[in-house]
Order: sequence, then C-alpha cells, then structure tokens
Amino acid sequence: MNYILFDDNTRNNLLPLTLTRPVADIRIGILTIREKWERVLGAKTSSKTQDYLSKKYPAEFAIDTDNVWINGSYCPNEKLIEEIKSLKPMEALFDAATVIAANSGDIKSFDFTSLLEFTRYQSHAKVLRIENTWDIFSKNGDAINADFALLTAGRKSIALSATNRVIGLENIFVEEGAKVECAILNASTGPIYIGKDSEIMEGSVVRGPFALCEHSTLKLSAKIYGPTTIGPHCKVGGEINNSVIFGYSNKAHDGFLGNAVLGEWCNIGADTNNSNLKNNYSEVKLWNYEKEDFVNTGLTFCGLIMADHSKCGINTMFNTGTVVGVNANIFGAGFPPNFIPSFSWGGASGFTVYKIKEAIAVATRVFERRGLVFDETEKDILTHVFELTEKKQSGN
Repeated sequence: MNYILFDDNTRNNLLPLTLTRPVADIRIGILTIREKWERVLGAKTSSKTQDYLSKKYPAEFAIDTDNVWINGSYCPNEKLIEEIKSLKPMEALFDAATVIAANSGDIKSFDFTSLLEFTRYQSHAKVLRIENTWDIFSKNGDAINADFALLTAGRKSIALSATNRVIGLENIFVEEGAKVECAILNASTGPIYIGKDSEIMEGSVVRGPFALCEHSTLKLSAKIYGPTTIGPHCKVGGEINNSVIFGYSNKAHDGFLGNAVLGEWCNIGADTNNSNLKNNYSEVKLWNYEKEDFVNTGLTFCGLIMADHSKCGINTMFNTGTVVGVNANIFGAGFPPNFIPSFSWGGASGFTVYKIKEAIAVATRVFERRGLVFDETEKDILTHVFELTEKKQSGN
C-alpha cells in the first residue's frame, strides 16, 4: 500500500501552526504524527496539503498498488492500523462523520470529504485526534505514553550515571550519546525519554511524562513539569509546565512557559513569562483563524501558542491564552494583545509590519547557525504566508 496523509478542515483550527506545515507534521508526544504512522506502518508517507506547501511536502501516488489516504489529525494505534490495512479499494473508515482513512485503489484524486461511491465502515478503535491547538499540550501525556511504548519496546536503555537522583528507573529510557549528570528525575508520574545526543545539565529537576528529543539540551537547574515535550535541536531553561516545543527553538533562560505550544525556529527572551491561569479562574478563550474571533477552549489552564519563526525580547509578558502567528517579533514593556498576527513587529505600544525581505534575511542567518540552508522552497513558503496573512498584519 502507498500511504498519503491528508489535511481536512481540522487544519483551520490548528492555525497558525499549520501555516507552515501539514497537520501530520505536528509534534505531540515524542514523535510527529507522521513519524508515528511511518513507524507503525513500516513505510514512508507523503502529504496532500495546501498547494503552497506541496513543493516541500509533495503527494506521491502509486500506480501499481493501492493508494491509502489517512487523516493526518489522527494518531495511530494497533486497532486503527488493523482497520486501515483491511480496507479494500473504494472502502473508507469513519470516526462518526469524520473520514479517518480511505483506499482509493489506483485513483489519484478524489473527494475524500464526501466519498459518495465508497463503502463506509465505522472505526471501533479508541482514537487520539488533534482537533485544536490546545489539544497538543492537553493530550500530550497520552501521546508520550504511547510513543514511549512504541520506541522502547524490546530495547535496553543506556545506564544513567550514579550522580543522578532517580525515582521510577524502569520508566526512564536513555538513547545513545545522551548525557545526564547531577539531575533529579522522577518517572513515577510518567515515563521520561532522553533522546540521542541530548543533554540534561546539572541541577535540573524533571517530573514525567517528559520527552527530550535528539540533540536538545536542558540547561542548568531547569525545572520541568510533565507532560512536556522538547523537540529536537532545542535549548531550554527556566520553568516549563505541560508544554510542547516542536523543534529548533530556544527558551534558554529563566522564565515560565506553561500549557503552551511553540513551533520551530522560535526564540524566547530571558525572563519571559506567560500566564496560564486567569485571575478570576474563568475559562480561557483563544483566537480562531477561521472564525476570526476568540473561541472557548473549555480549559482553565491555557498559556501561549506561538507559530514558526516568531521571537520575543527579554522580559516579555504574555497574557493567558495568547496566540502568536508566524514570524512575529515581540518586545517592550507591558502585556501585548492576546492575538498577535503573523509578521507583526512591536509590542503593547503597537505593531508595524515585519517586512518579508528582513524576515527572510533573519531566517537565513538562523538556519546557517544550525548548519542548514534556508532554500528557495522555504523562502517561497514564508513569502506565501506573508501574503496570505497581510490583511491582519499590524492590526489592519
């Protein structure tokens, strides 16, 4: 079978994080959703996503085998895999009225939102699905548990140094090349996964569930409350609670990040804090791009959602339930608004437009610092997002 992960209308509720990636490339747990599917299927996947993302994430169709389309907002499990693999051409699997998967045989293009000619089956699997931005941190504990079991089955952890204080050693897995010294690790509340060539520096205190992905660093005396995920190639310090950082982002200094999601290539200035609880303990609302309004999350604790390439200066203060778009630069005294559009430059005193030429120059330098190239494909995506979000920039 050839597997294609598709975006449905859920993508709109996951903006601004999906302005720069398909839904399947969201990280939740230890792995991205795509990485989960590829591991359990034992096969590579491609994506059916927005046209402007398709050069980086092209759909690949097969002519000599069945093309199976899988909704990228669903995380796999054993029962779901069994149901999907049993689909024959022109059969589809549903979760109530939502398409989970469909086998189109050798048909390359079809309307997977209606599937009028397909035989429909209801799934009996207990599913984990990402439908809103806040699901990423609120469902992260279940996702870490599932990924931990997937990644560690039949494998043996690297031994921890005797300098560490450990509770629940059986729930801790350390990959090759990882360094952990003089840390306190409590895995009695959930598993702790320490990725390849990562480091937990002295004095750090970690309470699971927790995932530190490859080549990432917990800096001196970091305090981590689970469920929290630090994606690959990140530097993190200070206090973090129930948050997910996708990768290639830094929160290297003191300050609090709680009930939050950071995309890639973000940087959080020293002593920056986000509120994750309102003073009156009322339900938190978040900006919704499709409705162009704030919507109820059903959560009392909800902090910061920040999309790719956005950054903030030292001592930035984010209100409860703040959404920051792509490539914003936030600085200055006071609380900035709860919704900061993409390519905004400024803070509580007002915003101007972060010009695309300058944004590309910064992104190029940031990539170079990691030994990567900000190529024409990346430039085209960032430019398209700039044009797509132009009417909202600087409050227009």
